[in-house]
Amino acid sequence: MKYLISLFIIALFFNGCVSTKAPVTGRNQVILVSEQETLTTGLQSYKKFLSESKISNNIQATKMIKKIGQKIALASDKKDFKWEFNLVENEAINAFCLPGGKVVVYTGILKVAKNEDQLATVMSHEIAHALARHGAERMSHNMISNGIFTIGNIIVKSKAPQYTSAFKQAYGLGSKFGFMLPYSREHEYEADEIGIHLMYKAGYNIDEALKFWQNMQKQSKSTQPEFMSTHPHTENRIKNISKIIGVIHGKQL
Repeated sequence: MKYLISLFIIALFFNGCVSTKAPVTGRNQVILVSEQETLTTGLQSYKKFLSESKISNNIQATKMIKKIGQKIALASDKKDFKWEFNLVENEAINAFCLPGGKVVVYTGILKVAKNEDQLATVMSHEIAHALARHGAERMSHNMISNGIFTIGNIIVKSKAPQYTSAFKQAYGLGSKFGFMLPYSREHEYEADEIGIHLMYKAGYNIDEALKFWQNMQKQSKSTQPEFMSTHPHTENRIKNISKIIGVIHGKQL
């Protein structure tokens, strides 16, 4: 009976499983969450965030963000997104794009992005996450991880119940450092790459992407080892972005 339950759980995961490819990189993805689900959730989160935030009254900066956003949106060819671009008062150096093209930039990022091209670097990166459906992919990874844990727990309990606690601890650490965090860093690298291509297509100076990340490097105070982080070290991002830019410039020759 317990093994029938295990097989049923596996069937649930792969029933309706969608295999897609990420834009630009062509990386194979397995996504278990429908696009409509993510669009609905994204819109709800966006409305809630705006209701709790203060929209910036910096007219010049807001116009620039909307201008950049519209150019990148056009370059993305994502016509089914209902694009919106907002600047909110927040000193955090941050920005995000929710499914459906809801882009929010914090005023704190303006201290690091010194010009329009550098701000386009940030916005292209965040929009790339949405285009590649990284949020849905992370949700799918969590579902798969939880399913594997449930199956493993059933088997350990039936075969060696004395090791149940040890299995839970080992699986928790193994899935975090061996699966979830590496995937999160891969998403960041991929969003960098897609973002650089979006910048280029939108007519921005992609060399400014390096300058932006060099500015970010000066702001970084983290001493945490990369394998424990959701994001790559800035130094490694700069090296990777430099390679991507080199390839694009090489194609121009």
